[in-house]
Amino acid sequence: MKLFGSIPSPYVRRLRMWLCNTEHDFIDMQIYTGEDRDRLLAVNPTGKIPMLEDGDTIIFDSRVIFRYLTNKLGYPTLNWEQENHLTLIDAANDSFVSMLLLQRSNVDTTGDDLFFKLQRDRIEASLSELDRLVEKGFFNDWHYPSICLFCLIDWIEFRELHDLQGLEQLKAFHQRHHDRIEATATNPR
Repeated sequence: MKLFGSIPSPYVRRLRMWLCNTEHDFIDMQIYTGEDRDRLLAVNPTGKIPMLEDGDTIIFDSRVIFRYLTNKLGYPTLNWEQENHLTLIDAANDSFVSMLLLQRSNVDTTGDDLFFKLQRDRIEASLSELDRLVEKGFFNDWHYPSICLFCLIDWIEFRELHDLQGLEQLKAFHQRHHDRIEATATNPR
């Protein structure tokens, strides 16, 4: 089994952390240019990571990879509440990625254009709700949604995308898990 991705990607890191006790190969790629980009596009038309290769089976998306491996490894599936929590995490993550890519493309994202406003609103609403859910104890157990939340928060701090001001529960959650072996082993810094 091979997991393709890049070390800084929060979507890749969540799977690497979740698979920490499962034998697999990790192939670190530079996905935006060059040979790695060509290699990725040759088998994955989305051009996105992570990607899983398991024999003749190729899976393209972190959530689909998680479901595939949960089934293959006989792990318990997420309940609908956890799926919704994962959707909140992914919504914030997707918006942050979009804004970061635009900034790296020299696009000013600080204006009131509809796209930028929608991304900022989604980020603020999702982070606020995640902060509330942490306070209510929904992320007390170390499970896949908790891993995904940790990866999101750590990536936000790594990329300096948000100061998390007023989101004390998220900051405390991150601090509680910062020194876990799977977190330190996959640290993108």
